[in-house]
Amino acid sequence: MKTADHILSAGQIRAWDAFTIKETPISSVDLMEKAATACFGWLEQNGWLSRSFSIYCGKGNNGGDGLALARLLAQGGAGEVSVFILESGRPGSADFQANLKKLHETRAAISFIQSEQPIHPVRENDVVIDALFGTGLSRPLEGTAAQLVQHLNNSGSPVISIDIPGGMFADKSSGNAPVIRAGHTLSFQTPKLAFFVAETAAFTGEVHLLDIGLKPEFLNQVTGSYETITPLLIKEIYRPRKNFTHKGSYGHAALIAGSKGMAGAAVLAAAACLRSGAGKLSCYSTPEVEQVLQTALPEAMVKPLQAIRLPGFSRHEAAGIGPGLGTAGFGLLTDVFNAGIPLVIDADALNMLSEHRLANQGPASGKNLPAIPPLSILTPHPKEFDRLFGAAGNDFDRLEKAREAAARLNIILVLKGHHTLVAMPGGKAYFNTTGNPGMATAGSGDVLTGIITGLLAQHYAPERAALLGVYLHGLAGDFAAAHKSQEAMIARDIIDHLGAAYLAISQPDV
Repeated sequence: MKTADHILSAGQIRAWDAFTIKETPISSVDLMEKAATACFGWLEQNGWLSRSFSIYCGKGNNGGDGLALARLLAQGGAGEVSVFILESGRPGSADFQANLKKLHETRAAISFIQSEQPIHPVRENDVVIDALFGTGLSRPLEGTAAQLVQHLNNSGSPVISIDIPGGMFADKSSGNAPVIRAGHTLSFQTPKLAFFVAETAAFTGEVHLLDIGLKPEFLNQVTGSYETITPLLIKEIYRPRKNFTHKGSYGHAALIAGSKGMAGAAVLAAAACLRSGAGKLSCYSTPEVEQVLQTALPEAMVKPLQAIRLPGFSRHEAAGIGPGLGTAGFGLLTDVFNAGIPLVIDADALNMLSEHRLANQGPASGKNLPAIPPLSILTPHPKEFDRLFGAAGNDFDRLEKAREAAARLNIILVLKGHHTLVAMPGGKAYFNTTGNPGMATAGSGDVLTGIITGLLAQHYAPERAALLGVYLHGLAGDFAAAHKSQEAMIARDIIDHLGAAYLAISQPDV
């Protein structure tokens, strides 16, 4: 998916259309033509024009896009073009009607789907174009519309959706309502929030963003809750090393990790911390892990857990706590919180938090922890998040809970997933645009903790360390997948490709 700065709501996207029409000037029907032309160009470039098409249109502007595309296909050398218009009891939009009139002048066959009629089977070997509803949908599908969606999903034909799969809401959960299952979604100008959550991934297929010439000046006057982490943003954050520096210039990091049987988590986090650029690293762990760490990673210093209580611990520039730590004890987390240094809190440390109510989350029946230090970075996966902040009804609710929790507790929440979310205390949240399914492997989260801890130790501000860390983690995973395959990738491969990720973001053209 092409990256974009802004993730706009359905209402903001309509406002962007209106702004473009007013400021260009361009008519709405001509803007619809540009959208259809962009879709036609994608079909042509990707070898679809030799096929026949069954195009299903609603009577709104998304349907108008479909009618315009049908005309271009009929005039542009595609096979048979059949158009099926879903009746709604209302006349279509003005632009829909204008395109329907033009379509009647082509060879395309036009039919109407009525509620009292059986839905005609999709012609064998046809490509289905879904132009049913777009982003204007206001309620779940029912009746004939729901039956049509199920019919198309059961057809076995390849489906390409225009702008967004029919029946899907752009900004909220579609629940169990019928939604088109597309193999490809040709979306316009900017991605929708629904493209970034797991519950809708089965419906969008591969998303392709098509530029239809909406005026970029509109983006200067809108604000939104969500953005994507772009290469340009990473270029702004990343700081190349300067000459005449030494290891002390890049910080002394601490990692509290590992326990009996879980030494690997400590090794992975520690190696990633050093590979992220930390000048020095001290690992605090149990006796069973100390020898493993010293052997596997001679560049790191190793100390017993008890040393956390010594005054020297607070002189670290940053600390990461949790990978493989097990049930090391409530008091340990309290000591780390009281050290007054930037923190990354992960894995078993998050489990400790979920078992004890936080002092800044209200009264509890058990012993309270101190408040999480301001701007600490928490890195839960969805289940850990739900244990900490309460179960979410769906993925969209979880995103909002993450934003709310980050603002209320003055922390940074890194909610891990295919598009990891970084929620900031100020209310803004960013989706990562690097990474791949091969990273769903044991130890990948430990690597992320190490990377972010190392960046904090190098005096990156916590917000910037989180953004740069998740981007580097995903980018290293992409290089690892290209070299090893997604299936064969293991967490160590992500560490091994951190150098390639750094080289990529340091290029002038990033």
